[in-house]
Amino acid sequence: MTANDFTLILAPLQGFTDVTFRNVYARHFSGVDEALAPFISTMGHQRLKPSRIKDVDPQHNLALPVVPQILGNVADDFIFLARHLADMGHTQVNWNLGCPHSKIAKKMRGSGLLMFPETIDALLETILGQIPVPLSVKIRLGRQNKEEIHDLIRVLNRHPLDHVILHPRTGVQMYRGKADLDAFAAAMNACVHPFVYNGDITDTPFFSMVRQRFPGICRFMIGRGILANPFLPEEIKGISSDPEQRPARLKKFHDDLVSAYAGRFSGPGHLTGRMKGFWHYLGPSFKHHKAPLKKILRSPCFEAYSAHVADFFDSDPQWGS
Repeated sequence: MTANDFTLILAPLQGFTDVTFRNVYARHFSGVDEALAPFISTMGHQRLKPSRIKDVDPQHNLALPVVPQILGNVADDFIFLARHLADMGHTQVNWNLGCPHSKIAKKMRGSGLLMFPETIDALLETILGQIPVPLSVKIRLGRQNKEEIHDLIRVLNRHPLDHVILHPRTGVQMYRGKADLDAFAAAMNACVHPFVYNGDITDTPFFSMVRQRFPGICRFMIGRGILANPFLPEEIKGISSDPEQRPARLKKFHDDLVSAYAGRFSGPGHLTGRMKGFWHYLGPSFKHHKAPLKKILRSPCFEAYSAHVADFFDSDPQWGS
């Protein structure tokens, strides 16, 4: 393999990797080739709210190619939404069969469907013949246990999918424990479709290990690793940068993100909450972060938040945990 024969994909993290984040991120960092958007839920009776698809409007996603993701379990509603996305100009859609959150799983959506391979089989049988674009799926090893993947792969093999994205944990695990690379290998070897690896890519050594173990994979998805270390795709691809300039680059990225969200959110409370969410990931990547991060996360208002962040960057913070 050569240095640039693989693709890095920004994972769909609800509440984080929306179009605002994607566009701002692409202005400040390189290395990410495309993104899978956070899911769009289907609505009953083939209804559609424009606000639900605004995030994947191609006119607003010029900085980073994006694939829309659908969350749903009713064939007619899925087909309706997929056709609308195709009419918008999208050339592929993804089916979310991996969301681990219990509120979604209890409704037999996301990873909650993984326990019902016969239902997935019937849905794919209906959907694939009636949508005008290729379909990929994003899955986990199962909802309750990793043995569920075996029946699921047999179902997926019966249908003409574009590719399969596998995060090798179960739904009930959420993000606890470690990605099960042995289970990933078994699923990949049993599947006739191309696989995309997703899970625990938080540094270059782990990426290199995964790439070496699975030389046939050329597409890798990263989510939390990018939120914690926005430089990670550049590091993986060997794009050089001055380590001493990293705090300054992060400050510019942060300020640009705040400005972009300020123009979108209705009030400072919403803006403060969104930015605190990013600091949960980003903050621990700095040395000596505990005290200043605590102040940032406990900020009672946007003015206090802004002051604590400014103090942090003025203190000459050192990158690297």
